Amino acid sequence: MLVFGFVSSGGSGIWLATLPRVERGQILFEETHVVEEELWIGEDDSGHDGWFCVRTDPFPCPAAGCSFVADFMTAAHLILVWEANDDPSLLKHAARARDVGRNPRVVGYKSEYGPSASYYAWLAAGRPVHGVRSA
Repeated sequence: MLVFGFVSSGGSGIWLATLPRVERGQILFEETHVVEEELWIGEDDSGHDGWFCVRTDPFPCPAAGCSFVADFMTAAHLILVWEANDDPSLLKHAARARDVGRNPRVVGYKSEYGPSASYYAWLAAGRPVHGVRSA
């Protein structure tokens, strides 16, 4: 219980407070499990023929020690695909590729290009990536 009071003596006064008793606390540690990272494989890409992707000039995977070179906008080495060639997020990603000099072209996806993942399935999966370049 918190109580405030004013004590006066000889024309001046001070405010006093009574605070609750402080008790010893406890620390609770949560159990943590370390899970080995796996490369996200996305969903079955058999239905993506005829969707659209962003082809670019070749660029290396940013993961340290990875020798993969992409010719498309990828995530976790999967070609990102969109159902429509005018999807705003496809156009936004193509513009980003243009801004960094990767010469992007929106093309129809063909399964022979390699494994794919729907951009929106990739978002729903938490935007998994293979790795990032260390500083």
